[in-house]
Amino acid sequence: MKLEQLSVPHDFNRKLIAATGIGASILAVTAVISPDRAWANLFVAAWYLITLGLGGALFIALTTVCGAGWSTAFRRVPEAMTGLLPIAGILLLATVAIRLPQYGWHHHGTGDAGTFWFKELWLQPSFLAVRAVVYILLWIVFAKLLVGRSRRQDTQTNPSPAPSVLTSILFLFVFAFTISLAAVDWIMALEPLWFSTIWGVYQFSGLIMTTIATMIIACIVLRRRGPLNGIFREDHLHDLAKLLIGFSCFWMYIWFSQYMLIWYSNIPEETSYFIPRTQGPWGPVLIGSIVLNWVIPFFVLLPQPCKRSESVMLKIAAVVLIGRWFDLYVMVFPPVTGNVPIFGLPEVASMLCVCGLAGLLFSKAFAVANPVPRNDPFLQESLHYHC
Repeated sequence: MKLEQLSVPHDFNRKLIAATGIGASILAVTAVISPDRAWANLFVAAWYLITLGLGGALFIALTTVCGAGWSTAFRRVPEAMTGLLPIAGILLLATVAIRLPQYGWHHHGTGDAGTFWFKELWLQPSFLAVRAVVYILLWIVFAKLLVGRSRRQDTQTNPSPAPSVLTSILFLFVFAFTISLAAVDWIMALEPLWFSTIWGVYQFSGLIMTTIATMIIACIVLRRRGPLNGIFREDHLHDLAKLLIGFSCFWMYIWFSQYMLIWYSNIPEETSYFIPRTQGPWGPVLIGSIVLNWVIPFFVLLPQPCKRSESVMLKIAAVVLIGRWFDLYVMVFPPVTGNVPIFGLPEVASMLCVCGLAGLLFSKAFAVANPVPRNDPFLQESLHYHC
């Protein structure tokens, strides 16, 4: 089995750098003309990148705890995705810091916050800032531990399965709490009078679906370029496709559960989120998010041949990634920019920043290690895996 290192053409690297630079420049100009719009786009880009990095660490931890060997051959892909966390974490902390005063609780009129006293305490700007730093540091530290153990395995003569099961269990425990709290702190708090007890699970469903879509694209591209040629097989693609359609259905289930319960109870504090998003100009955008995140993936991926087709899976994975942007757009923009959807150069710029930064950081992280964990005891099982 011949292993090749990833060699990124200089022209492609320059295109990624140019995309990032152009996107950042447009957002910088937008910040002068429309600060709120620039902030919303920057936040969506930063959160998108953070969830991709976190999703890579989550995939590693889940497969380790389950004792799954089928994904060992392409484990370097989710490992490389964790390379997004440091830069994306700094970018996200910067966006939170910019809007920190607006995140604080503002009750109407005078007097105390009444039954919302805990939310008033929780959203104190200084407390929120400390939590943000803690979340980012925990994610980066655990990602380094998971990936570092795997990379050290390449130099061991009698290696054990990597990463550590104990580290993976601890990470899953920390992840479950921090991703839920971070989503509440940074997204739900944009509308402090609104709340949903299913919000953390909803964010998880979008995160894992986007992670799998990114892995599918990365694995197919790396197989075509050489590093994973003969290593990433149709059976691996088939399993990733099954995970993608499964979590797409899970995303739709959580979305509908949240909407149905709020619609049925009809409590003003809860319906305040969905009324502006389902009526008027935002309605088609919300429907577009559902079509991209569930309708298209579900019906296209039902036939088995589609799950094993490179061209089909590349297109569906791209649709899911665009759908994730729509999902975040519907969450963040209404309370920040107003009741009318806006789409133009700043929104394109934020997507350029995501694509450019993700491509640069991923290729850099993937190139520093062997393309496969060659000393892993599960490697042969993965290379000859049949689903």
